[in-house]
Amino acid sequence: MDEKKLIALLPEITSAVVDLISARDGVTEDEAIRSLYSSELYQDLENEETKVWQFSAETLYSLYRQEKRYGKIEYPEY
Repeated sequence: MDEKKLIALLPEITSAVVDLISARDGVTEDEAIRSLYSSELYQDLENEETKVWQFSAETLYSLYRQEKRYGKIEYPEY
């Protein structure tokens, strides 16, 4: 996927993950946005080469929780 397509897709992906963070972690949407945007996961999402954008919102939420819990992310192998 080229960078322009990723830039167009990124808001949809992040919106779905923010919704999950807010609902499951009991935080406001603003808190969820700040937390996601300051994460390593989001940095990887912005980088097309990582291919993280291919994961479902559920998987991305799981990776987000993993990063928050353990301070690192171990991406699944596909």
